Amino acid sequence: MGVEGCTKCIKYMLFFFNFIFWLAGCVILGVSLWLRHDTRTSSLLELKFEDKEAPSTFYISVYILIAVGAVMMFVGFLGCYGAIQESQCLLGTFFACLVILFACEVAAGIWGFMNKDKISEELITFYDSVYDTSVSYTNPDERQGANAVLKVFHETLSCCGKGGFDTFINKLATDICPDRAKITEGCHSKIKELFSEKIYLIGIAALIVAVIMIFEMIFSMVLCCGIRNSPVY
Repeated sequence: MGVEGCTKCIKYMLFFFNFIFWLAGCVILGVSLWLRHDTRTSSLLELKFEDKEAPSTFYISVYILIAVGAVMMFVGFLGCYGAIQESQCLLGTFFACLVILFACEVAAGIWGFMNKDKISEELITFYDSVYDTSVSYTNPDERQGANAVLKVFHETLSCCGKGGFDTFINKLATDICPDRAKITEGCHSKIKELFSEKIYLIGIAALIVAVIMIFEMIFSMVLCCGIRNSPVY
């Protein structure tokens, strides 16, 4: 092809970064699918009680991640092919896609930071509503539906009650707590812990991808300018 010297080096560096970007898209797609089908989260977020449902905010975020991973794989392939073919058209398209993706990632990051506690708070509210309903019932038969939902929370998160087993005042429902002798934490803290771990993982992945995208935008423009100025073209 036409580029030589430093521009040729940038061409192969861009190809390398695009391959990493494509792999990152694969990883994000895989992680998002794992988050969607993780037994701990799915068992909680698919719960229903009467007219109440667990919040869907987390799943909406996961579906967005799945779409982002798929788009990243396509854009990474486009960048690799454009770099090898030394196509200004493909590299320009690739750069435009990167700018859009980067802007979306920044916007999503700002929104996620501002609402990082929203998912856990919504699930805590759902848990509290079911908990309060169970406590308010005096008839054991009426309490069965609420207790079934609470039992899923308690067994999945190894917790009991809002602030621990000692505060679980519904004495008739204490059989829904797993191994009471070993349970010291309430479900509020466990729910926050569950989602903070996953948000931290998503944040690290987004930061790494953002750094790769910045390098790719720089290299793609340098290569595009090198192709334009090459005497062969």
